[in-house]
Amino acid sequence: MPRLFRSCRNAREFAGFGKGRGAKAWHSGGLLDAERGWRHAQRRQKGNPDMSRAATTGIWVIATGVIIAFLYWTRAILAPFALAVFLFLTIEGFATMIDNWTRFLKIGHARIIAILLVLGGFIGFIGLMANGIAEFGRDAGEYETKINGLIQEAYDVVHMTGAPTLQELLFNETGQRFFATIANATGDLSGDVVLILIYVAFLFLAQSGWSLKLDNIFPEAEARTQVREVGEEARRGIESYLWTQTVISALITVLTYGSLLALGVKNALFLSALIFVLNYIPTVGSIVAALVPPLFALVQPSMPVWVPGVPPQDTYIYAGIVLAVVSFWQFSIGNFIQPRMMGESLNLSSLVVLLALAIWGVIWGIPGMFLSAPLTVLMMVLFAQSEGTRWIAILLSSDGNPQGKGGLHGERVTADAAQDGGA
Repeated sequence: MPRLFRSCRNAREFAGFGKGRGAKAWHSGGLLDAERGWRHAQRRQKGNPDMSRAATTGIWVIATGVIIAFLYWTRAILAPFALAVFLFLTIEGFATMIDNWTRFLKIGHARIIAILLVLGGFIGFIGLMANGIAEFGRDAGEYETKINGLIQEAYDVVHMTGAPTLQELLFNETGQRFFATIANATGDLSGDVVLILIYVAFLFLAQSGWSLKLDNIFPEAEARTQVREVGEEARRGIESYLWTQTVISALITVLTYGSLLALGVKNALFLSALIFVLNYIPTVGSIVAALVPPLFALVQPSMPVWVPGVPPQDTYIYAGIVLAVVSFWQFSIGNFIQPRMMGESLNLSSLVVLLALAIWGVIWGIPGMFLSAPLTVLMMVLFAQSEGTRWIAILLSSDGNPQGKGGLHGERVTADAAQDGGA
């Protein structure tokens, strides 16, 4: 009956049909026309994939915009929580490693040791940074004199007069805004640290109930198993990335610290600790880490006795040597050792890593820059689980296999191939 009503031009035409030849003609003609019209409309809808593709694209664009806006406006809540989650995964990775190395310890005791190690490392890092800043403060007058001399030399090179002093640059309107921004960021960071530690504590308290919640959400065994596999895949990828990045950063830090001590760079421990943190930021972090020690060497009040040349040429020679040594460690470890250790845990395109750094930096600021790589790894793993979104995961990956070797997709492909061969 619905097709019949759609074929009629108006209700009066439907009501005007009587008996006999008129009715017969209508039933043999009008009903057939209605059926044909209905089938033609269906064929047009199915035969026009551009319309459905455009609608799908529009939905994706709108959904992406809504998600980005949501992440931006809730960054004060979600960014510390994301940092807490990844800190939790780091502690769990340490606990698993300790549990595998020591057969006599239970996993609970391993977690306690891992928490103490991470907290001790964090407190030690804060102490190093505070001591380094205090040491620079004690020599502030000498650093200021050296910087004023470099500013004057730069003005002389371009034949300009009226070179400003460091105080004039720092305490003008632009400098005051800069320091105000730094102060606000420091205050926000202090509050975030406390919030992150609270989040981590509650994540450990809630860990025991996750299995039961998963069983209640997914009562079917097959769905529950699939969700567990996806979760484990994402967890392994993130834990592997964080662990590898920590080892690589520590290796670069130790080698850089030894080199800076040998070269006579002041406050080498502070600069090395700063390099350790910067190396967690993909691509840009390693570049900044390579530039920080030479800049401090450039304004160092006194040069080591072994530096050739006479003032002020010796300053630039010394900074160049420091740049060469630090860049050597960054380049060699980052390009030869890190890819071998990272393996399949960060199967991301280099372009994607750079874009993710920019996007997450805009959305969540400095926390987003630190979390850009593991968050993108998580997105790639999740997108790879659905056929409708798998193309996004393929674009994010470096080799076209979002899961990497031994991932879920690889296992499914192997199983399918085995079934086909057996058949």
